Amino acid sequence: MSEAAQVLALLAERGRTVAVAESLTGGLVAAALTAVPGSSRAFRGSVTAYATDVKREVLRVDGDLLAERGAVDPEVALQMAAGVRDLLGADRGISTTGVAGPDPQDGQSVGTVYVAVSGPAGTEARTGKVASLRLNGDREEIRRESVRSVLELLREELSGNARAQDTEQNGGN
Repeated sequence: MSEAAQVLALLAERGRTVAVAESLTGGLVAAALTAVPGSSRAFRGSVTAYATDVKREVLRVDGDLLAERGAVDPEVALQMAAGVRDLLGADRGISTTGVAGPDPQDGQSVGTVYVAVSGPAGTEARTGKVASLRLNGDREEIRRESVRSVLELLREELSGNARAQDTEQNGGN
């Protein structure tokens, strides 16, 4: 069973829903989830917030935070996840932000990625988990590993085995 199918099964078992905010993955997380038959029982929708102003205006990420640290930041990932959760009325929100390449962004090197889970609904933006990833490989490999990682983080949280905030993981290649 795929990571997406496992996550959706756990959500459905609990009568819970998820919404997705994506930057570097550009819709790949939503595509992985909606590829699973019956995903509509748990998947509320997604926002592909590629531009910084979309993160600020649609997902309600703090503008001062974005100006100070840029979009590739663990707190930005948490706020994106909380923002999409609230915007789309889901129980959990998940997000991806980072640098897939080919060039560095906001002073961050290629392969720097943050994935986050926020929830349950009604909790503050800071409530959740974020994983700091340092991924290897080309653009496609970094994006693919980011999708797998955010779904794994959600699965672990739903299973009660969430890893500690700000963990590092190497992947890709």
